Amino acid sequence: MGKGGCKPEGRRASSTEVDVTKSSDGIEKEREAKINAQPKFYWANDEEPHRRRKQVILADHPEIKKYMSIDPSTKYKVAFWVSFQLFSLHLLQGAPWYTWLFCCYTLSGSINHMMTLAMHELSHNLGAKGVICNRFLAIFANLPMGVPAASSFKRYHVEHHKFQGEDVLDVDIPTDFEGWFFHSTARKVLWCLLQPLFYSLRPLAVNPKDPTKWEFVNIACIVVFDATILYVWGIRELLYLVVGTLFGMGLHPVAGHFIAEHYVMNEGQETYSYYGPLNWLT
Repeated sequence: MGKGGCKPEGRRASSTEVDVTKSSDGIEKEREAKINAQPKFYWANDEEPHRRRKQVILADHPEIKKYMSIDPSTKYKVAFWVSFQLFSLHLLQGAPWYTWLFCCYTLSGSINHMMTLAMHELSHNLGAKGVICNRFLAIFANLPMGVPAASSFKRYHVEHHKFQGEDVLDVDIPTDFEGWFFHSTARKVLWCLLQPLFYSLRPLAVNPKDPTKWEFVNIACIVVFDATILYVWGIRELLYLVVGTLFGMGLHPVAGHFIAEHYVMNEGQETYSYYGPLNWLT
């Protein structure tokens, strides 16, 4: 697990950032204290890797720039897979438990993971023109997951890119408890299984924020959607969506990028890329 000093250079923090983040001196002192305590983390003082890798890639392949824009197909893909999830609820009515469980892991898990990645793209406003359209499309992609996530994810993910690897500010980084407790192979498997819970609850413990109006809108939409599923189909079908989300973000093949993108396997390299066939699913 990696942590580091990824302070953005040459950028003046807004008053909002000053309120919710710590001073540079405070961060340095806290980092030094934690390093001295020798937690089970790899510490680095390199610059934030996203910008550096972008510069290197564009220098070698300037033609990539033409792809750095809105993908108009995103909204159609989201609409199709949300509709497919609802159709699968109809098809699985009365199915035996083992069929339900198999489809929940393979089908619902893969689709709902796909929706988390759609939410990621939409958090960068890459699915439609205008911030508002992207927000609503992200909430729509969030519906079959059964739990509200889109609006909060956008808030924290923006900070993840600004302060990648920075302890406290980047809530993608595991807590000290996670680094201390999940050190054996068996416990790391358990950690992967529980990844959705840590991913969603960690921000509340590490860097809590007051909810915004968009988070209330997100919650309201999910509550109405879940209530509709419960009324039309029943609790079994609602669980199919929620448990599918837990499966798809946990110990699942399509969730491997969570580890590849954020954890140190070889010293000096924080992120890794995957170019295999699972990209067609996610």
